[in-house]
Amino acid sequence: MGSIGPWEIVLLLLLALLLFGAKRLPEIGRSLGSGMREFKDSVSGVKKDLDLELPPATPSETTTAAPREHDTV
Repeated sequence: MGSIGPWEIVLLLLLALLLFGAKRLPEIGRSLGSGMREFKDSVSGVKKDLDLELPPATPSETTTAAPREHDTV
């Protein structure tokens, strides 16, 4: 039994391209990545609260843009 070399990886990528098509591969990769991230977080005990809302911005935090040169007459 040998290790997986670069030719085997290329062959697997071409096989995936033929099976799923170029349009579906990014979607599959994205879902695999998010699934792996959720699994890692659940195993390590990290908990994210996605339904936390940011507090409203105070007037000092908001900035107003200065009028641009062509906006003023």
